[in-house]
Amino acid sequence: MRGERAVRVMAFGAFDVLHPGHVFFLSKARRLGSELFVVVARDSTVEKLKGRKPVFDEKARLTLVQALKPVSRAVLGNEVEGESDFLEIVKKFKPAVVALGYDQAVNARILKKTLGKLGLKVKVVRLSPFKQNRFKSSLVKKLVKFSESA
Repeated sequence: MRGERAVRVMAFGAFDVLHPGHVFFLSKARRLGSELFVVVARDSTVEKLKGRKPVFDEKARLTLVQALKPVSRAVLGNEVEGESDFLEIVKKFKPAVVALGYDQAVNARILKKTLGKLGLKVKVVRLSPFKQNRFKSSLVKKLVKFSESA
């Protein structure tokens, strides 16, 4: 690979209650390039976007994500004040590809257009779910609550 430029892929998420669906998502994202940078949402961001506190704090979630084999580097995201905070971290790390999860509430076409206006040539890819939504943090939490009450 001498002389070849690394193809950086960037993925974003809360990664609260890490499960096989997260591993599947990050493994698929990693296959899109030669290195995978993962942005783990801050606790305040999770609260703002999901309307609840995360089960694990941001440092624990960052440690868990960084330990996963497909991940080259994991970093904490910016505190969310608006779309510009998300864009700032993309500008900082300059990925060639942004991988979106199947359930992330981001319009891929608009994101690509917005990044282009900033002078960033970034491919935006929406990845498919693992096992038809069987593994999703909200479902895992419901199963845990059910088993505790049974």
